[in-house]
Amino acid sequence: MKKFIVVILALALIASLFACATAEEKPLSVVTTIFPIYDWVREAAGGDEAVEITMLLDSGVDLHSFQPTAADIMKIATCDVFIYVGGESDEWVEDALREAVNPEMKVVNLLETLGDDVKEEEIVEGMEAEEEDEDEVEGEVEYDEHVWLSLRNAKKLVAAIAGTLGEVAPEKAESYAASCEAYTAKLDALDAAYAGAVEGAAVDTVLFGDRFPFRYLVDDYGLNYYAAFVGCSAESEASFETVVFLSGKVDELGLPAVLTIEGDNHRIAETIVANTQAKSAAILTMDSMQATTAEDVKNGVTYLGVMEANLDTLRQALNG
Repeated sequence: MKKFIVVILALALIASLFACATAEEKPLSVVTTIFPIYDWVREAAGGDEAVEITMLLDSGVDLHSFQPTAADIMKIATCDVFIYVGGESDEWVEDALREAVNPEMKVVNLLETLGDDVKEEEIVEGMEAEEEDEDEVEGEVEYDEHVWLSLRNAKKLVAAIAGTLGEVAPEKAESYAASCEAYTAKLDALDAAYAGAVEGAAVDTVLFGDRFPFRYLVDDYGLNYYAAFVGCSAESEASFETVVFLSGKVDELGLPAVLTIEGDNHRIAETIVANTQAKSAAILTMDSMQATTAEDVKNGVTYLGVMEANLDTLRQALNG
């Protein structure tokens, strides 16, 4: 009889523990590749502590050279939501998703989400041509992956992210939608500030002595541009012809600045300025958020904060 009572009590305890465990809220696991997506999820979640967000590219590794580790693959395989850019740099994702063990996983591809708003890479006058890749299919279209550098794209993408979170946790869908709406208002305000800055600027052209990932941004506001390389280029050395052409454009258009992206190597921009007549153009940096680290996030870096800083830099580049 005593044994029977012990068994009954043990079963009751197990049932009680199981009830407590199921009553606790199951975390919603979201894995993202790059920093802007991470920050958008954080904003869409609106401080919901049950949403656990992982940023894979957290050590400053560039999107174009990232290779996932076994631990990264495991994080993707078991998550509830996986969000990535979806361009040529993310070709490894297809293999990673084959390892997925969560049949209910939601996957968001930014380029697919934007659809017809995605732009093809373009070679503008004076730009260094890309070396042919042996594995590249002739006539294959290459898309510009840097979709996050448009505030207008950001609004669409954050809405898609909030909607996906709501599908996984329908009881919180309304809350996520409200957070998205509040964040979108901030994006709208910054978008208007960019438009105003460009409208009243002294020049309507930017020139990058570097890679050029800001195609979406300049197209949003009708700016012209020249650059040494396309945004996804692996090149780091500009030819004499490219430097001479870009230096000539600085002189011809009276540009007050030569722009670069984040990083320590600004040698091409320096060479361009050195070859201008006045040799006085400022060298300014715009952050494409391709090297943002987990440490930066811990220190309070946000997508909006970076885009606000980029606006300040753009104002200088257009007005001197």
